[in-house]
Amino acid sequence: MLAPCAGSPSQEVQATDFAFAAVCGDGRVVAWGDPDFGGDCSGVQEQLTSVEQIQSTGAAFAALKTDGSVVVWGHPIFGGDARAALRRCGGVRSVQASYAAFAAIGRDETVVSWGDTEKGGDDMKETGVQQIQATRAAFAAVLRTGRVVTWGCPQSGGDSRDVQDRLRNVQQIQASGGAFAAILQDGSVVTWGDPDKGGNSSHVQAQLVEVQQIQASRDAFAALCTDGRVVTWGSQRGGGDCGRVKERLKDVQQIQATTHAFAALLGDGSVTGIKGKQRRTWMEREDPKTEPKTSFLGFGGDATRISSRGASRLLGVPFGVRMVPCAELGCGTLGELGPLSIKMGDE
Repeated sequence: MLAPCAGSPSQEVQATDFAFAAVCGDGRVVAWGDPDFGGDCSGVQEQLTSVEQIQSTGAAFAALKTDGSVVVWGHPIFGGDARAALRRCGGVRSVQASYAAFAAIGRDETVVSWGDTEKGGDDMKETGVQQIQATRAAFAAVLRTGRVVTWGCPQSGGDSRDVQDRLRNVQQIQASGGAFAAILQDGSVVTWGDPDKGGNSSHVQAQLVEVQQIQASRDAFAALCTDGRVVTWGSQRGGGDCGRVKERLKDVQQIQATTHAFAALLGDGSVTGIKGKQRRTWMEREDPKTEPKTSFLGFGGDATRISSRGASRLLGVPFGVRMVPCAELGCGTLGELGPLSIKMGDE
């Protein structure tokens, strides 16, 4: 078994297409995999100390240190060379990544970006930046004024001109692979970008009221409203159509997303399997110390690979779960999990 941080447990692991980088407990970084995709950090190894966060594009890594400096390595076109951009930044607060570019918020609330200019690596000169989100090829930044600025590939959300007059008093932004969704102060939602990835929410716009949380898969969004409802839009195969389980999606406490699916944490303690074209699993928490019993309902996606510990981390629940495939009514539990793979196709 690989133990990249020998003598110091790994705190975080990030991946490019063909390499990994791990932040060790002592702040060091260890990388492995294809050198052309960031698997070799020997050229900057001496600088990789006191690291608190790593972000990755498809072929490069960026490590944020506790002193606000950033160390990058990997393919230059994918953001592996940030010398020009970071010279303009006196200290970095956070880093975000698209597929081929990085964007960093400075401690002075300015933003700098580098990498492929077609995927968000443009030279930005915005100030008052509070938050940045990224699709695969664009960035969106929420400013202190509540406005939003976007850059990168227009088709992936880098052009927000059509909705700019509605982007006022923005509280937070979420991103799918090719679109953005912004929650406004009044609980309404504004979307833009690739319609096939959730950039068009017009058919559910009337339902998007009192929204408190949005999660995104690669091709769809799911919004949790204050009354416990869930509203989805985007690609059906990405979880964007919850119509077959909509009646079950009541009193929802939390939603989470994988690449192709969503899971909803319910508060009523009961979930019934429902047949349909969507792939679904639900997980029942087995925690005798916690009452009432809580259930999970998932919808969308092609396959789920999860372990009981993985489910605990994903949904923030105690270890010890059981999984039930909902492809068949009346099916029993599969017993206490070790690693388990479940695949459910069209019915």
